Amino acid sequence: MAGDEYESLPRDQKFLTHMVAGAMAGIIEHIIMFPLDTIKTRMQSMALKGNTTITGVFRDTIRNEGGFRRTLRGFQISFLGDGPGHAVYFASYELLKDLLVSSDSMNKHVAYAMSGMLSTVMRDGIMTPADSIKQRIQMKNSPYKGIFDCATTVYRNEGFRAFYRAYTTQLSMNIPYQGLHFMAYEFGQSITNPSHKYNPPAHLVSGALAGGFAAALTTPLDVCKTYLNTQTEEAKTRTKGLFNAAKAVYSIGGPKAFLKGIRARTVYQMPSTAICWSIYEFWKWLLFPGK
Repeated sequence: MAGDEYESLPRDQKFLTHMVAGAMAGIIEHIIMFPLDTIKTRMQSMALKGNTTITGVFRDTIRNEGGFRRTLRGFQISFLGDGPGHAVYFASYELLKDLLVSSDSMNKHVAYAMSGMLSTVMRDGIMTPADSIKQRIQMKNSPYKGIFDCATTVYRNEGFRAFYRAYTTQLSMNIPYQGLHFMAYEFGQSITNPSHKYNPPAHLVSGALAGGFAAALTTPLDVCKTYLNTQTEEAKTRTKGLFNAAKAVYSIGGPKAFLKGIRARTVYQMPSTAICWSIYEFWKWLLFPGK
């Protein structure tokens, strides 16, 4: 199918294509990267003692908690949160991008950033509860047997609102992150892939650089989000919202605490976004080869 045939497809058919490609990208990316995500979450926890390096935390987890499979606990959440979340995320991004760029109402790079930020609001509405469950399970000595046990226990003890405790913080982090991320990815594509055809090496490089760049700049916000999601029972009654989380993080570890896990986050996001974009672009090409 030629590129012009793809562009002539009805908007709802292209939207469905982007949803399928986005869902596959989200699920596969997060399953592949889940062990490192577990390590990142632990490194950003204010409760972490002892080893504070990627290899140290990884080694400690495997040695003391039943081997490598402990880093995979809760990966099933990828099917429940990451799949639907990324389906909405990519499909809405592509739709908004086309609308804003074609309207000529703003600079195209600003249009990319705006599209990414708006699609993030919708995605996080789906993924925040899943992320809350995932991070509780990923913590050292987590008392939960699995995602169902965690979800039912949290709901019974803390109510539905507990799943959205970090939502505003999540948005505060992800809106600037995704704005930077999409703008950097599209900029990278304009250099490595100016024809905007399916080009695996270009998607891989652009995705990695965009993810690493955005991740490093938004690490302090990610630390606050992790703190809100993984507080002790006592702290949950005291700390709510980004501002209070930032105060709590600062009181525990000072300015350096906001950079906890920055290396792990960057190391995680670079291959993660490279994989995500590569899979997404592959599925778009697979469904409509001319694109």
